[in-house]
Amino acid sequence: MSPALEGLMQADGTPYPGKGVMLEPFVHQVGGHSCVLRFGEQTICKPLIPREHQFYKNLPPEMRKFTPQYKGVVSVSFEEDEEGNLCLIAYPLHSESGDLENKDPSTDCEPKSKMVKWTNKKQSPLLLENDNYSKERARHGRKEEKIMSYNRDEVSQQQAEVMYFSLEKGNVVSQIKHNPWSLKCHQQQLQRMKENAKHRNQYKFILLENLTWRYTVPCVLDLKMGTRQHGDDASEEKKANQIRKCQQSTSASIGVRLCGMQVYQSDTAQLMFMNKYHGRKLALAGFKEALYQFFHNGRRLRHELLSPVLRRLREMQAALEACESYRFYSSSLLIIYDGNPPRAPSRPRHRGGEDGDEDDPSDEEEEEEEEGAFGGSRTSHGAGEPSTPEVDVRMIDFAHTTCRHYGEDSVVHEGQDSGFIFGLQNLITIISQLEDHSTD
Repeated sequence: MSPALEGLMQADGTPYPGKGVMLEPFVHQVGGHSCVLRFGEQTICKPLIPREHQFYKNLPPEMRKFTPQYKGVVSVSFEEDEEGNLCLIAYPLHSESGDLENKDPSTDCEPKSKMVKWTNKKQSPLLLENDNYSKERARHGRKEEKIMSYNRDEVSQQQAEVMYFSLEKGNVVSQIKHNPWSLKCHQQQLQRMKENAKHRNQYKFILLENLTWRYTVPCVLDLKMGTRQHGDDASEEKKANQIRKCQQSTSASIGVRLCGMQVYQSDTAQLMFMNKYHGRKLALAGFKEALYQFFHNGRRLRHELLSPVLRRLREMQAALEACESYRFYSSSLLIIYDGNPPRAPSRPRHRGGEDGDEDDPSDEEEEEEEEGAFGGSRTSHGAGEPSTPEVDVRMIDFAHTTCRHYGEDSVVHEGQDSGFIFGLQNLITIISQLEDHSTD
């Protein structure tokens, strides 16, 4: 294990006896099918896919500012407590060899320390780090079962695809426990691991930057980019299925479709969740309306966010146009901003980190619940200066990415990823129209 990863496990992760880190659900995952877990305040992890791991380890320098920071690989195991709850623990690997991406990710990897059994006490010491999570764990479990059965029954298809979650206005942050999509992905991952437990209980996960940790109430938009979603290695059945999804959605017409959304509406103190099934149904007018909803807080359009987002999208387009031979099939674009920004602070509310400012003591209780899966770039400003809105735009999910440098791929593409760039151009046009409308 590298010294950097060892330091990360000590500094960022929730300690677990035996040099492990306890993983928790990542509550701000709004799209994708791979389970994302919270490793620590500034770090998330997800199952290692060799191609995605290869991408992060060989990232072109011009792409680094547009992707989450890669932080290493861990081995993830689980134990089951007396009540049947599963606890996921991340352990360092013995070593992270340079050719890990060429190995079979299903190969068992012994953790550095043996799994520590749960205690018989009602309140496990492993959960003390996140007090709210531990105190209400059982209650959340029951609530999650209700949500899952509600979604499975699909009493109302529309309600299952677009959901609202009310928050108390005075205590917004502490109530953000799970959105329906992150819960679904988390439970599916646990079920898969539980079913395979007799044969295997070691899984490799990659560690990535948590792009939402700096935000009080992260508003997250997940957009599936490009006119094609299947990788070159897709089976004929998978290929046909992905082509059909593109043709029946805005992917074919504008190169982008909604894959998930979480947005805070301050007028009603509600979080609105929109999932990929709803996104697939949207025609162009519905897609534009969804973008409008994402930048609207229930009272007004957050027009101050549009210019920073557009600037970032144009920078990304220029970077992608310089990327020769890359194809980012099935990758997503995340747009993130704070749905509950501080109002005219007497001094900036930083979370520490790069800006070097001390944390506001009044924020300490909120910090545990503020993290999510992917980290934002923060704009610093001095006391008394107008606040520059914090927004972040990043590319994620590279399980089907290819380029000529990978060597073993049967298909080698030339030039730019025109489908992804086409989607970016249309997204820029639509958000520019929003910006023009907001200044009328």
